[in-house]
Amino acid sequence: MKTYLFSFFLIVLFSFSNKTIAQDTLINFDDVEFTDGNTELVDTTDIVFSDGEPLDSAEQVSTQVDSLHTNLPASDDAKTEDSSLWSIFITGVLGGFAAFFMPCIFPMVPLTVSFFTKKAGSRSKAISQAFMYGLFIIVIYVALGMLITIAFGPEALNELSTNGIFNFFFFLLLVVFATSFLGAFEITLPSSFVNKIDANSDKGGLVGLFFMSASLAVVSFSCTGPIIGTLLVEAATRGERLGPAIGMLGFSSALAIPFVLFAMFPSMLKSLPKSGGWLNSVKVVLGFLELALALKFLSNVDLAYNWNFLDREVYLALWIVIFGLLGLYLIGKIKFSHDSTLDYLSVPRTIIAILVFTFVVYMIPGMWGAPLKAISAFLPPVGTQDFDLTSGITSSNTTAHADASSRKHYTYFHSKATIKGMDPYYDYEEALAAAKEQNKPLLVDFTGWNCVNCRKMEAEVWSSPKIKNLINTEFILVELYVDDKVLTLPESEHYISPKTGKNVNTVSKRNADLQITRFESNSQPLYALLDTQGELLVPTSGAVYDIDKYEAFLQSALDQFKVKESSK
Repeated sequence: MKTYLFSFFLIVLFSFSNKTIAQDTLINFDDVEFTDGNTELVDTTDIVFSDGEPLDSAEQVSTQVDSLHTNLPASDDAKTEDSSLWSIFITGVLGGFAAFFMPCIFPMVPLTVSFFTKKAGSRSKAISQAFMYGLFIIVIYVALGMLITIAFGPEALNELSTNGIFNFFFFLLLVVFATSFLGAFEITLPSSFVNKIDANSDKGGLVGLFFMSASLAVVSFSCTGPIIGTLLVEAATRGERLGPAIGMLGFSSALAIPFVLFAMFPSMLKSLPKSGGWLNSVKVVLGFLELALALKFLSNVDLAYNWNFLDREVYLALWIVIFGLLGLYLIGKIKFSHDSTLDYLSVPRTIIAILVFTFVVYMIPGMWGAPLKAISAFLPPVGTQDFDLTSGITSSNTTAHADASSRKHYTYFHSKATIKGMDPYYDYEEALAAAKEQNKPLLVDFTGWNCVNCRKMEAEVWSSPKIKNLINTEFILVELYVDDKVLTLPESEHYISPKTGKNVNTVSKRNADLQITRFESNSQPLYALLDTQGELLVPTSGAVYDIDKYEAFLQSALDQFKVKESSK
């Protein structure tokens, strides 16, 4: 039973480290169908909407498209936010279950349950006390999440994911958490504070139960602190107003439920494995995962400030080493100071070690340009890859348009920002002028160095041959980065945004202001498909990982563009 629980816990850990990515809202184009599937539309009667009535003019087409945009269900944005909050909640639940198996909490379960059953005098009273105990645990941790929200505010939380200073702080914080779990030291609260909380737990009634819950929180802080810290960082960088509170709700619920269940069914305690060295193994495994996660935040800083030392292959090399050491630890070839001697490998531990080593082998081809789609969202952009055997050339020699080097900001962005085989513009006005000159629709990609969903879209959707070919041949592409910290605007181009009131003095701030002002959005990726006058052809879209749906999104704008051109 012990090895089974240990196996389950490790699976939870891997799930916890692989963060759920909340998708942005995508306009559903299934309501639009084209009668013959032909992209060369002769006239507007080729377009039929879901009511089956053909449209007679470009004005009616425009009216229908505008109607589709303005009459979207009011709950679409709410659904997107709900999806993100649910992912934060689930991450919190996984973290709570992980914390339950920490050495600071797991041994306390029998003692706490025994205290309730003996002191209460009856089973029903023991259950009610355990229920209040669990409820107070939830209240304490949710209050902590609310304090984070109040301290930073919703606008600040939105900016955390792109702020270089915060990302570097988060990197250092996770490294500290990782080294703590690996056994270098313990993170503890002041002993006077712990003793004061513990003394109040002897009081009777609800006050005593509250302080008992608080005692669990403070006494177990050396184990739960790093998990809580990681959860709060993760929730805060999602930019959701209630993210930290929702994350703590999931964490505390998963932590509290076992105490209530064991108080209701004390006989279940016999099925729990005995405390032992395996509890420390849990901490060590989590330490390795914290260390791997920390690199993501360092990569954000590296990209935003153009340091160029944590390229894709360097990042992968570090992950290969980290997970390789984790595999060696699982098979007993590495031992830390607090570890017990591993006399033999259990079957579950062996299977998990095999999975870890398989993951290491999977990452190795990425050192030479393999896409690694399963983890692409967490890696630096593929453009930072110095050498790519999949194309037979270095990224610096990627085939480019004849006049590409003369484009604004091309030299700065193109070498590391763009997936191979695509050659976009990086300035909106310049791209719009090119769209007019070539009479093509404009695809505006609002993106960011720190945008996880953007990397996932590039690796899984834009890399598809049919999507890449459609963009390259039928659209003018402009990529507008909103979180770069290096490129500044000439002083003569500085201005105060009439929308936000902020000083716009960098290229990225101008791009972000364009997104907020024109499209009333500040999340990335955002795809806007425009005509040669800069007007929307179809409603904007966020990330969508279904290639066919994304193709339908592009095709609908292309068809609308051709209708407009034919009516001139």
